Amino acid sequence: MKRFVDFINTADPKLSTELVSPDAVFHVPGRPDPVRGPAGYIEIIQMMRGGFPDIQWTLEETVVEDDVIAARFTMRGTHRGPFSGVPPTGKKIAVQALNIYRLSQGKIVSEVGQPDLLGLMMQIGAIPHP
Repeated sequence: MKRFVDFINTADPKLSTELVSPDAVFHVPGRPDPVRGPAGYIEIIQMMRGGFPDIQWTLEETVVEDDVIAARFTMRGTHRGPFSGVPPTGKKIAVQALNIYRLSQGKIVSEVGQPDLLGLMMQIGAIPHP
């Protein structure tokens, strides 16, 4: 997971092919179809970097069982680009995400991610705080 965090924080294509299976499937909230393989994962990272160019993920906790890893992250960044139709606000975010990964032969073959998008949208002012 340490190498994976290095990958998501740098979007290094070399690490993507070392850590992500070419057949991997990633389910992205808000998208009807999954993205696939190392290029698909880089697409997810670039989508986040489009709105938050300085985004960094901190691994907070993991639970491992057989070939499955549940990982809780904190995503931190500054809203400097459009995100989900919201123009840049310059606001800083700190958002939790819980992702479940399945591995095979040392590579990630699937991920289902559940970032706190409601919290993110509230932090950038797109949705009012209750």
